Amino acid sequence: MSAFSKSPWVVHYNCNSCNGCDIELLACLTPMYDLERFGVLNVGNPKHADVLVVTGSVNHRNAPVLKNVYDQIPDPKVVVALGVCTSTGGIFAECYNVLGGIDKVIPVDVFVPGCPPRPEAMIDGFVKALGILEEKRGGKDTGSAEKPTITLFPPAVE
Repeated sequence: MSAFSKSPWVVHYNCNSCNGCDIELLACLTPMYDLERFGVLNVGNPKHADVLVVTGSVNHRNAPVLKNVYDQIPDPKVVVALGVCTSTGGIFAECYNVLGGIDKVIPVDVFVPGCPPRPEAMIDGFVKALGILEEKRGGKDTGSAEKPTITLFPPAVE
């Protein structure tokens, strides 16, 4: 892997999750998985961030907040959607107030599927995101990510 032109700074936003993805994200920042070896630094202000990491499904109340956080991040920026809830709404998809995945509100560059995704999958997603960030810094149009295919099991027949 080539060196990055600038250490990527990450801001995390929890839309409406069960906190499983959040716990695994924090595990990635610990010395065992050491996401910081790629220069990733978790910051609290979106105006300082390069990457927006979102967990949870988007609902009517937090959609404007998510859009506001996204708009505050300077260009070029990358969005990483952690977990199945960020792509489809997950277990909350049938709730009356859930819009579904975050791609209904903001463009997503990397989807990391899982409930919750394993730290190794998150690190792989971050490495992909950092590659996309470098391409965007070089002026390339990368487009949006393709959603992972979610297979639902049919209900049990009695």
